[in-house]
Amino acid sequence: MSKENKNIEMDKIISLAKRRGFVFPSSEIYGGFSAIYDYGPYGVELANNVKESWWKYMVRNREDIIGLDSSIFMNPKVWEASGHVQGFSDPLAECKKCHSRIRVDALLEDIGVQADEKMSEDEINKLFKENKDKLKCPKCGQKDFTESKSFNLLVKSNLGNFTGDWEQEPVYLRGETCQGIYINFKNILDSTRMKIPFGVAQIGKAFRNEITARQFIFRTREFEQMEMQYFVNPKDEMKEYKKLREYRWNFYLHLGINKKNLKWHQHENLVFYAKEAYDIEYNFPFGFKELEGLHARGDYDLTQHAKYSKQKLEYLDPYTNEKYIPHIIEASGGVGRTFLALLFEAYTEEKVDGDERIVLKLKPELAPIKIAVFPLLKNKPDLVNKAKEIFDNLKTKYMCEFDDNGNVGKRYRRQDEIGTPYCITVDFEGLDNQTVTVRDRDTMKQERVKIDELEEYFRNKFNG
Repeated sequence: MSKENKNIEMDKIISLAKRRGFVFPSSEIYGGFSAIYDYGPYGVELANNVKESWWKYMVRNREDIIGLDSSIFMNPKVWEASGHVQGFSDPLAECKKCHSRIRVDALLEDIGVQADEKMSEDEINKLFKENKDKLKCPKCGQKDFTESKSFNLLVKSNLGNFTGDWEQEPVYLRGETCQGIYINFKNILDSTRMKIPFGVAQIGKAFRNEITARQFIFRTREFEQMEMQYFVNPKDEMKEYKKLREYRWNFYLHLGINKKNLKWHQHENLVFYAKEAYDIEYNFPFGFKELEGLHARGDYDLTQHAKYSKQKLEYLDPYTNEKYIPHIIEASGGVGRTFLALLFEAYTEEKVDGDERIVLKLKPELAPIKIAVFPLLKNKPDLVNKAKEIFDNLKTKYMCEFDDNGNVGKRYRRQDEIGTPYCITVDFEGLDNQTVTVRDRDTMKQERVKIDELEEYFRNKFNG
């Protein structure tokens, strides 16, 4: 199913996503809203299937990981303790000609120069000056920029502030979901029987005031994270980190991604508290880019929140009576980035009888629609009624779609483009012998199946 070498233009994916109801520009009737997108009818199903697969892999299949859904708004002190108020920033420069604001590390990256996110403002400016003759404004093409300055990415709000002076007393939309896990560490210990090592998983929205959001849904200002924070004994941190890296790599193979389109990227410039950091990268048309970050974070997070909250966040080992602040290893991926990688991975153009067929060869469990049901002709009540009967029975077990619009060939092509694995057609022969044809998306072969055996047939297909 997967392809090692893909020469797929971004425009093709964006066109398919819009045309077939996967992703729409937000507020499009008002001209759109930069770097914000809406997931359409098929997009929300695919995104939900990605999240469901992640949750099953990370929580349901593990006895040592539990779930959480923390709030988007948190006490502002959370973000002071975590370092986000002071240190959560990107390098920003302005074109002196057209006054466009530009993210400096992205500009450098375009010419093959890596500016690590942990670099200081001075280090970034040094790289910026060294390469100034090679850089140009993506909007006007000029090469005259201001110096780089740090730009904080937290999105401010005025929740609960009735004085009007919310700039002086801001609250924030969360910049990442993991802080909600850290501040609930004590609650989880007190309310469950979890013992270290254990993990807490969460899927939720995060918000960042990105300077230059680009590459469709790869980098947006509102996005959804799938994160797991694993609490370990300090002496076991690197052993557990190695196990987590392997486990998370296998998840992307489980989704149907060719391992030749994945690679590891090791961070060279680590924050002071981290022991190691790797990214799993996917081979997008715009290069290998991060799908997920895996970090050995030490005890920084719980130590900071203990300091700022004045609460004890230690763990007492019930077997050894050892008391310590747990170290944390983290797996943090994005729904949107995984979604986009799957579109690229599954997108296929084929020649069929001299015609081009576009098909999304998604793994069946991820497909937005599992089964489409067609009457051969829409103006024949007997065909329509039998098709409706089959649809009504299967829709309680699978995400199904009823389609009687256009000829059957066009319906097949439409379902191919949204990745539907199986299409059922009710024809006149089937009315006589109580059978239907079932067409396979990938092989395009059809077979006759008895109507009363359809449930078992699909149970074997999806679970076998």
